[in-house]
Amino acid sequence: MAKAKVLVIDDEKLLRWSLDQNLSKDGYTVSTAEKGLDGLSQFREDPPDITLLDIHLPDISGITVLEGIKEINKDAIVIMITAFGDVQTAVKTIKLGAYDFVEKPFNMDKLKIILDKALETSSLRKEVSNFRSQLNSKYAPASLIGSSQPMKKVLDLIQKVAKSDASTVMLQGESGTGKDLVAKVIHYQSARKDKPFVEINCTALPETLIESELFGYEKFAFTDAKTMKKGMFELADSGTIYLDEIGDMKLSTQAKLLKVIENKSFKRVGGIKDIDVDLRVIAATNKNLDEEVRNGNFREDLYYRLKVIPVYLPPLRDREEDILHLARFFIDLFNREFRKSTKGLASETEKLFLEYHWPGNVREIKNVIERAMILENEVYILPEHLPMEVSSGAATAYSVGAKPMDIRLPSSGIDIEEVEKELIRQALDSTKGNQSKASRLLNLSRDTLRYRMQKFGFLPEKDV
Repeated sequence: MAKAKVLVIDDEKLLRWSLDQNLSKDGYTVSTAEKGLDGLSQFREDPPDITLLDIHLPDISGITVLEGIKEINKDAIVIMITAFGDVQTAVKTIKLGAYDFVEKPFNMDKLKIILDKALETSSLRKEVSNFRSQLNSKYAPASLIGSSQPMKKVLDLIQKVAKSDASTVMLQGESGTGKDLVAKVIHYQSARKDKPFVEINCTALPETLIESELFGYEKFAFTDAKTMKKGMFELADSGTIYLDEIGDMKLSTQAKLLKVIENKSFKRVGGIKDIDVDLRVIAATNKNLDEEVRNGNFREDLYYRLKVIPVYLPPLRDREEDILHLARFFIDLFNREFRKSTKGLASETEKLFLEYHWPGNVREIKNVIERAMILENEVYILPEHLPMEVSSGAATAYSVGAKPMDIRLPSSGIDIEEVEKELIRQALDSTKGNQSKASRLLNLSRDTLRYRMQKFGFLPEKDV
């Protein structure tokens, strides 16, 4: 089996022959070219793993060939062959992207060591490239499952955000709606996709450590600082920093964060030098930051600085048509992961899925499917495979028509409209505001419910 493909571009016939003979014995597949343009043509038609390129060629310079190769493949491994005393030119080629250089006449054993190291580098670059390609595919917009109108709007917005130069993005939504996934989609679909994505959970870091974690520290900045440490912001330079649960960040840290976003620079703890950074800040929270600002728990200036482009992720109850799509997606996912062949949800299970209000949103659906597929081996997921809260969560307190309701009129009498108002309020509360589900609980049409909601002040008149 061939070790690797090597292209030799050199105008010395004896050198080309010698390299072909020696490298072929070691298992390399060798092709040669006498001129720069011929070499470029060969590189384009049959890309080698490594190129050995002479600086001085009869038609065009080796530097021009190097630039052409890098235009074709910026990660190409090119080793320059230079004449004795031409080190200054060789150093210039390193700056242009050459991997290394050897001087004529060179030692063949030394060259083979350089080639072996270059092959390791080439292999590593390919792995990194494949990994990045997988990430780009994994976090493509299609990874956000949903065809409902609310999700279409979200998808359209995040694709625009990803392509933009926006330096701050705010993700808001209930727990489990997919804020982490959206943050990664924005990053890996942006021009920053090959740069770091650094994630910080603001609730996981104690107040005493968060500043040093975010901004790093200098050696001897405090007792245990035996070496200098780079912070998250420095590590994320040119990429994206994702601040999850930013609503839980302390006010003192919020002030420092605002300064970094405004100035695009910071100092390490114990440092005196400003460190400049170019990055995108994506912040996420399940808290109502408008309310947090009013209560004095979140800085208003930071809130509006982060909220340049707000993205609101709708709860699952507001996109019911996506529920079964998500269920099928997770069934396919866990079929592959657990090597099972579950075909889907039974019809009774589908009905329960559509009736349940999913307070944990997408994360809860995933957990319910995963649990069922770990514990059961049926062809379809049945109602008895579901957790109690899902299998019974859609049931009403009592079923109209099943048996007479034990309602007693107090001697003092009641206000029937107040009773009606309270029942509507309870229905809306239990379904988290979902009017379709609330109307089913009350055995009313949706239009009738909306009329009564307006009548009792639950809905503005203009929305009726």
